[in-house]
Amino acid sequence: MKRKLIRLMWTVFIIGVVFFGAIVFGIEKGYMGEMPSMEELENPSAATASEIYANDKSLIGKYYILNRSNSKYGEISKNVTNALIATEDFRFQEHSGIDGVSVLRAVLLLGKKGGGSTITQQLAKNLFPRENPSIFQLPFVKLKEWIMAVKLERNLTKEEIITLYLNTVPFGDNTYGIKNASLTFFNKSPDKLSVEEAAVLVGMLKGNTLYNPRRNPEIALERRNTVIDQMEKYNYLSAAEASACKAKPLNLDYNKLVQSDGLAPYFRQVVEQEVRKWCKTHLKENGEPYNIYKDGLKIYTTIDPILQKYAEEAVEEQMKQLQRLFASQTQIRTGSIWKQDQPARVLKRLMESSDRYKNMKDGGASEKEIEKAFNAKTKMTVFTWANKDHERDTTMTPLDSIKYMRSFMQAGFLVMDPLTGEVKAWVGGISHDFFKYDHVNLATKRQVGSTIKPLLYCLAVDNGYSPCDNVSTAPQKFAGQSKLYNAGGSKYGGMSMKSALAQSVNNASLYLLNQTGIRSFIEFAQRCGISSTMPELPSIALGASDISLYEMLWAYTMFPSGGINTQPQFLVKIEDKNGNVIENFAPVQKEIINSNTAFKMVKMMEGVVESGTAKRLKGRFGLSGDIGGKTGTTNGQADAWFIGYTPQLLAGAWVGNDDRFLRFNSTALGQGAAAALPIWGYFFQKVYNDPKSKYKSGTKFVEPDGFNLCGDAYGTSSAGGGTSYYEQEFQVQRPVYSGSDSSGGDDDILEEVPNLDDIR
Repeated sequence: MKRKLIRLMWTVFIIGVVFFGAIVFGIEKGYMGEMPSMEELENPSAATASEIYANDKSLIGKYYILNRSNSKYGEISKNVTNALIATEDFRFQEHSGIDGVSVLRAVLLLGKKGGGSTITQQLAKNLFPRENPSIFQLPFVKLKEWIMAVKLERNLTKEEIITLYLNTVPFGDNTYGIKNASLTFFNKSPDKLSVEEAAVLVGMLKGNTLYNPRRNPEIALERRNTVIDQMEKYNYLSAAEASACKAKPLNLDYNKLVQSDGLAPYFRQVVEQEVRKWCKTHLKENGEPYNIYKDGLKIYTTIDPILQKYAEEAVEEQMKQLQRLFASQTQIRTGSIWKQDQPARVLKRLMESSDRYKNMKDGGASEKEIEKAFNAKTKMTVFTWANKDHERDTTMTPLDSIKYMRSFMQAGFLVMDPLTGEVKAWVGGISHDFFKYDHVNLATKRQVGSTIKPLLYCLAVDNGYSPCDNVSTAPQKFAGQSKLYNAGGSKYGGMSMKSALAQSVNNASLYLLNQTGIRSFIEFAQRCGISSTMPELPSIALGASDISLYEMLWAYTMFPSGGINTQPQFLVKIEDKNGNVIENFAPVQKEIINSNTAFKMVKMMEGVVESGTAKRLKGRFGLSGDIGGKTGTTNGQADAWFIGYTPQLLAGAWVGNDDRFLRFNSTALGQGAAAALPIWGYFFQKVYNDPKSKYKSGTKFVEPDGFNLCGDAYGTSSAGGGTSYYEQEFQVQRPVYSGSDSSGGDDDILEEVPNLDDIR
């Protein structure tokens, strides 16, 4: 029995060794992801940053692993290296890349007393960041980092490793490397750093934002003193020296070296994500996939620097005014909104997801201690509209800072050429420095309100309705339902389609949905570019579906382009570092409706601007020429929309808050015409007032041959129609769409979405 047990143990051991060896071999050979060469590990500066260009060939940004200036070992104060070793890896001089004692401790204590990473392992991770591995991939990623660490130890001296680490590590505020950090926070070279200054910078490595001395000076001071205590503990300082250092203030001499956000920061973020996806499926001559951070790609985009500047200015101009009105509401001004059940739950979730909470929790703090810390006033830097830098230093509790930052109204604004699909301007939010969430992105979905109605009206026109036809505004009964759907009363009795769209009459939309069929409308919206889920409920006629601004503009392209639907395009071409074109990007287009139907929609949507919910564009903003568009407002003013177009440009604006319970109490202030439309108005004012702009005020839509607004000269098929202004402008042959509509009704609706009458 004993012999069998021993044999079993040896068998398990041998299998384990073989399995481990196979994994190591696979990692070394790159079977589990790219394994950097020793040259790359030793010299990461050999990696060439990729560059992103606007449509005028001007450089608007770079993508890189590191943006840094290097220092030699002799140019770094011993105070820095001593602080780093004492705090991060006190056995640095003894191990060979992996600290077995620390790893064992981390395993036994489940990481509660810190991880087992050495400086060398952290260096490997800094040079080649993890790609968000799953829980199953994490062990292999960790093993890869161990292998890289061992390689580094075999080929480099300890001085070279610590120098490379300090040259590559991020210090926050978009600074990488000890040289940039030293100049940024203390305005001196790294060889001049004192003990307390070195301790501040080393202390930031645990959390760039939380321990940033500019943003959170009190927390940074506490962290600095912890580092000094570590230096005393491992005999780099005497007790007297440590005490003297801790008695000194921070004494920052902040000098921001690089503006973290230049032109179109949200757009550059989207391009980065898209090109990273592209790299995974495109190989270099050596068979390896391209790397956006190392291969020096030249990425040419459609963004127009002038229009982007005007778009950012328009968003700021409107949101600055809107925020003052929003913040004056009693529930916002007093903070009483956060005492309600849902806001209180959201606040707790936000607190628990913060770096401060996680670090305190990891450090063993109790919930009571954490709560006390979140209610203790501290110095910090927050967003403000009060100055051009959009930031201010203040003192408030961390909990209040969460409430303060979440209470800012957000916006998204997208501008494109509807004929080519080229994106000209992309503003994803009010400040990329403070609010990274992109409100234009395909993944960001909000209820669209009445901006969905032109798609429904378009389907009706394509099925034979005329803008002059009378439509019912009475409550509607849908198939399989016993109750009536009423979204705004029936005081009109009936009215023309053109008037119903201009005034955004909800019951008219329900009537048209009943006539065309819910399933038919959903399929039509999908053909137009809307990939978001639309529930098979009557409320979709009023915009109760969550859809992105990106999708909505995609769908609207068919109106000013004669029925041609064009996907928004922001990439033109990608070149390698030698200037060779790797890929060209062409517009993705298809015909959805004929030019006659498209122009009928243009005329109806002009009515929205001439005499309907968007008439202030011609009044308050004084815009001339042909403009079509549609406003949208959702339940309780949680979302405000305006999407409009001229013959040359299509633009859409969304305004709201990331938390839907934070919204205007007044429809007069929170509706699409008041909150979102002004962004559109300010933007086009700036464009038309620019004498150098090629986009001119007063431009007219070109009417198709033989057009009759109230007639049906071309039938209702998507294949018919005259020659559109799209074809006249570009001399192109219209693509043929071979799909067909489903006109069936719907028998599965069981309930009605409440407050339909609130959606406009």
